Amino acid sequence: MRTYELMYVLDPRLSDEEAEEVNETVRKLVTGNGAEITKEESWGRRKLAYPIEKQTEGRYMLMYLHSEDAFGGAPEVERRLEQSDRVLRYLTVRTDLDLKRAHGEVTPELAAGITEGGEAAGEEA
Repeated sequence: MRTYELMYVLDPRLSDEEAEEVNETVRKLVTGNGAEITKEESWGRRKLAYPIEKQTEGRYMLMYLHSEDAFGGAPEVERRLEQSDRVLRYLTVRTDLDLKRAHGEVTPELAAGITEGGEAAGEEA
């Protein structure tokens, strides 16, 4: 089982209904691409570290996901988030490697072979 966190920042000018519409779209994308949402958190409006598209605040959303195999739908979800003018930023992080390291399940050789994209070194996408 692999676990992921998907965080995205929405435009603060969106109404509550528009923000919920975007969240529902993201939920459908994630579940339609083979992952299960285990938990969702809305962090509300927060100040950004730096302006994005002349905005100094954003609505933060965090989803905890899990997938039996690799979440192959991640590129599709990220592509759709990138295309949306309502989403300022997004980030998908695989978190099960941290859990395996904490329990000693990841060998140093394996950990050294993991690249930023989550693929083993030497593999081509």
